[in-house]
This record gives sequence, structure tokens and C-alpha cells, in this order.
Amino acid sequence: MTTDNRPSLPRLFSSFLRLGFTAFGGPSMVAYIRKMAVDDKQWLDKETFKDGVALCQIIPGATAMQSAAYVGLKTRGVSGAAATFVGFGLPAFLLMSLLALVYQSVIHHPISIFVFSCLQAMIVAIIANATVSFGKATLKEWKSVLITVFAIVLFGLKWNPILIIVLSAALGILLGMRKKTSQPQTAKISSSTDGPACQEKAESNLRDIAAILLAYAVLLVVLFFWNRRLFVFSTLMFRIDLFAYGGGFASVPLMFHEIVDVRHLLSSQTFLNGIALGQVTPGPIVITATFIGYMLSGIVGGIIGTISIFLPSFLMVIGITPIFDRLRSKKLFDDIIRGVFSSFVGLLFTVTIQFALNVHWGLAQMVIGAGALVALLLKRDILYVVLIGTAVSVVIFVAL
Repeated sequence: MTTDNRPSLPRLFSSFLRLGFTAFGGPSMVAYIRKMAVDDKQWLDKETFKDGVALCQIIPGATAMQSAAYVGLKTRGVSGAAATFVGFGLPAFLLMSLLALVYQSVIHHPISIFVFSCLQAMIVAIIANATVSFGKATLKEWKSVLITVFAIVLFGLKWNPILIIVLSAALGILLGMRKKTSQPQTAKISSSTDGPACQEKAESNLRDIAAILLAYAVLLVVLFFWNRRLFVFSTLMFRIDLFAYGGGFASVPLMFHEIVDVRHLLSSQTFLNGIALGQVTPGPIVITATFIGYMLSGIVGGIIGTISIFLPSFLMVIGITPIFDRLRSKKLFDDIIRGVFSSFVGLLFTVTIQFALNVHWGLAQMVIGAGALVALLLKRDILYVVLIGTAVSVVIFVAL
């Protein structure tokens, strides 16, 4: 990127805002971000963007949102990252807030109850497909399979998911120690990561992170004294995003555990409906946090949920980017990532079963759920699968 091609903050925000309104498909949006930032506007070169995607794939959080932040960070620093991150996510927040408002008005109508039961069947198919896809990409050796089985057993015993993730990371380290120490490292350390400029950049980013965390801490103090339930909700969403390795789908089981099983803030049916609405809005599936917050405390709750679920992802991008090359060259880091990713295959498998048990299965739900799963396995676009499935459920209801 040349100095002359350095975009202004308003241009970054507006460009990603427009892209955000069409950001359907979750991680697949990374390709569209690349086309805009690399091919069309030439803000970044191909290798720089490729490194950014690699970073976003191995740290917790929604990959597409973090890729947007990475483009802004590389072009205009932390302020640029904020502009692209907010611009890209704003359409999802606005549309989910609108849908949450409408949901409260229509959910008790018979047609809405039937359609949402069919949508819940499709959600089971979506999570099952994510399990298959994530499993194919992750389970390539016996060690990963062993960690996945270990995680499934612990999930079945109702252990805390975050504890299971930590234990799986530890098991990844333990199994990794059996590798020959003479095995060459495949990662290379860029010389740009060792100079004083890199250190200065990292220190500057850390100062910005500290300022943002201070502002969030002030928000938590206000919530603690004003609305204790929103305080608990905010800290839950923040913690969940810290452990959502593998993209937005990894956060869904964690949300379900904390919101439905442990805290009983929402019923399982309402939670599944929130996920269904998240599939017809642009942006990552973690936008479900907006829906949960809205159900708890209206638009204020929606804003709190949105900030809390996305803030860790944003902070990790701006904090880790300056030291990424050095970090990924460490064998210990690879072992931890293997353990964490393998545990998420087990987590997705377990939550597929759990979600299926919460659906009221009838002939219509079974047909629509099976059809959605087949379509997703055939790589059909998830948005069209959900929209067509919704239309079919309406037709079935009218026919009955």
C-alpha cells in the first residue's frame, strides 16, 4: 500500500458499511473483503491480507469481522480498525434489533410458532453441517481425534465448556511433547517483527487496548449498580468471545450453556429462534447476542450484548497483529491451537444433539431439516437455504 492510496477514516467506514449490508454467509465474506481491499481498492497487497486471514482464523472471534478490522488496522491504525469493524458490523446490529422487535409482536401467532419450529430444525442442520466441515478441516491425525473424543465425553458429563477447552489445550500440549524436538519449524519469522518500529507499534496498540478496556470497565461499574442482570450478561458475552476459537459458530454452544442451561435467562426455544433470526441477517452468527440482549432489556440490552460479544475479537486483532509472526513460530502455540480446535469439533457435535432434543419434531420439521442438511452438505448458500426453507414452511402451514 502506498501513502497516496491510504484511505480516510470516513472512506473506510462507508466502504465496509456498504459491504456489511450484504455480509451473508459468515466466514465466506472474507473473500469479498479481499476483493474490495486488495483487488479493487488496492489498500493491501495479497500477502499482507493473507497473513491477516491466517491470524483471524486462529484467534477467538468471528473471522469476517476480524478480517475487516485487520484491513483498517493496516491502513489507518487502531482508529482505522475501529472504523472498519463498526462499519462492517453495524448493519447486522440494526437488522437484528429490528427483527427482535418484530419477533416480540408476532411470536405468539400460530403461523409464527410453526415457522419458527421449522427454522429450529434448520438450525440443527446448520450446526450439524458446521460440525462436519470443522471436523474435516481439524481431525487430520489421531491426536486431534483423541482430543475430540475426550471433549465429547466431558461435554456429555455436563462439565463447563470453557474448562473443557482449557483442558483440551493442555492435552494438545501434552500430546505435542511426543514430537521429535528435531522437527523443523515451518513458520517463518518476518524481519519486520524484530525491529524497534514493530516494538513501538505493539506498545502503541497496547496503550489503545488499555484505554478501551478502561472504558469497558467503567461501563461494567455502571451496569453493576444500575442493572445487575445486564452486568452479568455483559461479562458472560465478553468471556464467551474470549474462548470462541474457530469462528462464530463456536460461540453458539457456549452461549447456550450460559444463557439457557446455567443462568436460565431465556428458554431453549427462544434461544434457537434467535439463532434462526441471526441466519437471515448479514454478519456473523454471534449477532445472536444482540437478540438475547434485546429480549432481556430492549434496545439497551441489545447494545450491551453487541459491544460485549465483539469487543474481545477487536482487541485481539489490534493486540496480536504486531507480534503474530513470532507467536505462530512457536511449537507450543501450534499444540494449543490443535487442542482447542479439536475440542470445538466435540462441542459442535454435542450441541447438535442438544439442539435436536429441543426441537418439536413433526413430519414437516423432519423433511425441512433433512432437506436443509443435504443442501448445506452440497455447499448451497446458507442464506438461500434458510429463506427457501422458511417459504416452504409457510406453504406447508397454509396447506394444513
